[in-house]
Amino acid sequence: MMFTQQRRTAALLLAAAATAFLGACSRFPSRQPPLLVFDDMKFQDKYKPEAASKFFADGRASRRPVEDTISQEGYQPDVAYATGIAANNTYVARNPEPLNEQTILRGQAKFNVYCAPCHDRTGSGRGVVPAKTSWVPGNLHDDRIVNMVDGEIFHVATMGRRSMPGYRFQVSEKDRWAIVAYVRALQRSWRGSINDVPADLKAKVR
Repeated sequence: MMFTQQRRTAALLLAAAATAFLGACSRFPSRQPPLLVFDDMKFQDKYKPEAASKFFADGRASRRPVEDTISQEGYQPDVAYATGIAANNTYVARNPEPLNEQTILRGQAKFNVYCAPCHDRTGSGRGVVPAKTSWVPGNLHDDRIVNMVDGEIFHVATMGRRSMPGYRFQVSEKDRWAIVAYVRALQRSWRGSINDVPADLKAKVR
C-alpha cells in the first residue's frame, strides 16, 4: 500500500512538472526566454518617463529643466550656420568657412567616409551602396545640384532629402561646411577645361 502511494505521488509530481514545462512553451514567437533564470537587469528599480514618484514633492518622476538654462544640444547661436538657412528664410549663398587647403582636405576626408559609399569618391552617384540596390543617388555634377547655392547643399546634408538621410548627428556643422567646399572642388574639377589650368602648369597636363 505504501509503495502504491509513493508511485501515485511520483506520478502526480511528474504530471505537474510536465504541465509546467509545456506551459512554458508557446506557438507565439517571443524574445523572452520561457524560463527566466537570471533576470539580466530586466527588472530594475527605476522610473519610466512621465511615471509617478513618491520621492519628489510634486509626485512626478520626470523633472523640469533647471530654470534659466538652455540645453547645449539644442542651442544654436548662429542659426544660418547650423541650418544653411538665413534669417530671411533663404539658403545661405556662400560657404561661411574659409575656402583654403585645410578646409578642402578636411571636407575630402569626411566626404570619403560619409558620402562616397553612395555618391562614390568622384560624386557621380555610382558608389558601392547603389550598386547593390535599386536606389540611384544624385549625381553631384548635374546642373540641378551645381546650381544650388552652398546653403542648400549644406541643408540637404544636414536634414536629408527624399531617400537620402540627414547627417546632422554624425557630422559636425564645421565638417558639413567643409564637405560642401569639397563638393564644389569636385564639381570644378569635373567641369574644368585646359583654360582653367595656370599657364606654367599646362605643359604638365596630359
